[in-house]
Amino acid sequence: MHLSTLLLALGFCFSVAVYIFRSPSIKRHGKALKRPPNTLPLAGNGLLFLQARHKLFSWFVKCERQFGFETFQISVPSLPPGVVINDPKNLEYVFKNEGIFSKGDFFKRRSWDLFGNGIINADGELWKVQRKAGLHFLNNANLKVFTEVALPRYLEESVRALQKESFVDLQDVLHELTTQLMGRMAYDMEMHHSDPFSKAFDFASGATGERFQNPLWQITEIFLGGRFRDSVKKVKAFGSNIVSKAILARKQKDESTSKATVSEMRKDEDIMSISGSLINSLLESIEDHQMVADAALNYLTAGRDTTAQALTWAFYLLMRHPHTIQKLRTEITNLNNQTPSASSDQEPDPSTAKYSLTSIPYAMAIFYETLRLYPPVPFELKQCSQPTTLPDGTYLPKDSILVWATWAMNRSHTTWGPDADSFIPERWLDPAGNLISRSAFEFPVFNGGSRTCLGKKMAEMVAVQTICTLVDKFDFEAMDGRERVSRNSLTLPMEGGLGYFVRVRR
Repeated sequence: MHLSTLLLALGFCFSVAVYIFRSPSIKRHGKALKRPPNTLPLAGNGLLFLQARHKLFSWFVKCERQFGFETFQISVPSLPPGVVINDPKNLEYVFKNEGIFSKGDFFKRRSWDLFGNGIINADGELWKVQRKAGLHFLNNANLKVFTEVALPRYLEESVRALQKESFVDLQDVLHELTTQLMGRMAYDMEMHHSDPFSKAFDFASGATGERFQNPLWQITEIFLGGRFRDSVKKVKAFGSNIVSKAILARKQKDESTSKATVSEMRKDEDIMSISGSLINSLLESIEDHQMVADAALNYLTAGRDTTAQALTWAFYLLMRHPHTIQKLRTEITNLNNQTPSASSDQEPDPSTAKYSLTSIPYAMAIFYETLRLYPPVPFELKQCSQPTTLPDGTYLPKDSILVWATWAMNRSHTTWGPDADSFIPERWLDPAGNLISRSAFEFPVFNGGSRTCLGKKMAEMVAVQTICTLVDKFDFEAMDGRERVSRNSLTLPMEGGLGYFVRVRR
């Protein structure tokens, strides 16, 4: 009798648990969507999301290979129902319907501590204001100064530093380059990758990324979140410092703030003309200084981290494919032979960019192939602000989560062929050697629609000049041959850095 009562009680508890933690079924044409491999009763896919990040990437690729373009449902206890899309037509619908698919409460609750009201979190009018400021900063005139004056000078500093070293962490070198560029051009501040802010932000970004994998993050952070909270305070203090310095500089605009000679001022007048233009645009558009600080921090990580990380993975792939380096060097040599040389009594002008997006298309192909295999933002998600139906017939109720794994889409055999896992820059070139373009729906590395990445052109220009300059001037030898993976983050930093022995080419 007691055993029967116990069994009934257990059965009742199980039924209640199923009811509470069940994930409502999402349907396509009236039929429930398929579930991915390793889906468990009650736990759904929750345990899968707790595994190491690179293993989660592999799981998404496995699902894409199994389902192809078919939308499938994922579930995590206590969270809204969600789907994963891989079909470019579905992604096109998402990009073109910003009003239906927003950042949503699911994303903002997890990223709010770090990003606040910045553009990464923003929707509606606040997003429009910040995007307008970014567009002003990245206008064609500013981009010209950025890539033809500022970038060559900071690259020259990187070259001089490398010439003095025999062993470097190339990831640190590339992050230093992009940090200096963004610091000076966007905020008129001297910034370095070794600054305490950078280390605090790296940790906070990793901890924020873990929130998207751990459904119990609010509980675990009560006990284990001390370092995260301290890191966020340092990041926020740095954001406030950016704003305070910009406000002070605006007040002192008409005063002499430098002892530089007239000739020195003229030499740097192009850089000075755009230095701090982003933070000034934000101050002119947004009254709340905390919001300005949030926006500044958002743009800083978007501008420096993703570009530096993409370049780190590019050099990692280049070193693993020496024939690619040789082919690139041949193109660089051909370009150098076509470029008129300066007279012997004339020093080269560092303010002129030798390498452009069109002069060496193979460098662009290398960069794009790197972005395909190692996208700086490997996952994206949106939340439905209203019910909607995807082009494939999948009905999404209000508040449901929609995920696309750029990492997996970029390895689709359907889109990229059976060699999708291989590093082949030539796939981006037509028979005449011209760069092939792909739609944002097939290749969503730069997002798409109204949220297309503002810094796309800037990232391309930085990549081409950096890759060509360093490959032309140095030989790099890897410290070891081990495969590199990403450490936890919202973006794609390399775990353990990228140690290389460096030697100047003769």
